[in-house]
Amino acid sequence: MARWLAFLAVAVMIATAAAAEGSAGVNGPALQACNPSQLSSCLPAISTSAPPTGQCCGNLRQQGPCLCGYLRNPNFRQYLSSPGARKVASACGVPLPRC
Repeated sequence: MARWLAFLAVAVMIATAAAAEGSAGVNGPALQACNPSQLSSCLPAISTSAPPTGQCCGNLRQQGPCLCGYLRNPNFRQYLSSPGARKVASACGVPLPRC
């Protein structure tokens, strides 16, 4: 029983450290949580010739660290790898990552 509790305690400490490392930026502050719905303000600009809004660009910048994860998800990849998404990212000054 004691071995099991020790293993569980170490596992929790490792998971906590990994989560903290993944959420801390280079300068220490936590990044905004990944939330793909924040990019919904960009859909009109991605799917039409409309320019991206300030809200779209701001959300795209905030979600920038999450883009590789979104590109790995087949539900989001079709939007983020489209020519429209490249156009929006370029207009917002946000480089699309190579993952």
